Amino acid sequence: MDELRLIPVRGVPEIQPGEDVARLLAPLLTQLARPGDVLVVTHKVLSKAEGRLVDLTDVQPSALARSHAQAWGKDPRQVEVVLRESGSILRMEGPVIVARTRHGLVCANAGVDRSNVPGESVCLLPDDPDASASRLYQALETALGFAMPVVISDSFGRPWRLGIVNVAIGLAGMAPFTDYRGRTDPHGYKLEASLMATADAIAAAAELVMGKTDRVPAALVRGLELSGSPGCAAELIRPGEQDLFR
Repeated sequence: MDELRLIPVRGVPEIQPGEDVARLLAPLLTQLARPGDVLVVTHKVLSKAEGRLVDLTDVQPSALARSHAQAWGKDPRQVEVVLRESGSILRMEGPVIVARTRHGLVCANAGVDRSNVPGESVCLLPDDPDASASRLYQALETALGFAMPVVISDSFGRPWRLGIVNVAIGLAGMAPFTDYRGRTDPHGYKLEASLMATADAIAAAAELVMGKTDRVPAALVRGLELSGSPGCAAELIRPGEQDLFR
């Protein structure tokens, strides 16, 4: 790999429930995309199109939600949505609820987010992020005339580092990993544990040109040398028996 380019996809309008995301992206990508590019799309584009929005005015908070909200200065209605979206609660001892979603993702507030969402609504994660990525991948292949891997991203915190980083929560058309195990380094040592989360690295890199407030919900990553059989983002989730932070 000689050079890697990150190209923001500008001009994506505010997404409405029921919107055909591929139809909106195709004209923009026709001008920008090339075979070999990877498309990164923030999950909110797919979530909004799939109607994964909850109007907080319709939410009746439970006693637990009200208690937690009062203790930490939060909106009890939003806390209630977080509780509903959580498969299990890992930590509920501060303003941020650390939850495992039913997808298996461990993240703050079960992925429920109010940013970049108009009105009194919150946005949920896609019902099946890998399926969302697959549908977009197939529709864009038809529209563009070539296959382009798709990564659906979201911002996650990390238990051992400060700050958030974009990761892949949905994937289609590429392998989630680059496996260096079994190869030797320049000094002749055999690599035993080098399994690179390529899809996460792509999502994190794309965020540099997407931003949080720039209304750029998609980006192209160009110059990658991808290898391996196509897989899904669910493969990136560490099995419970290997989770040292449970």
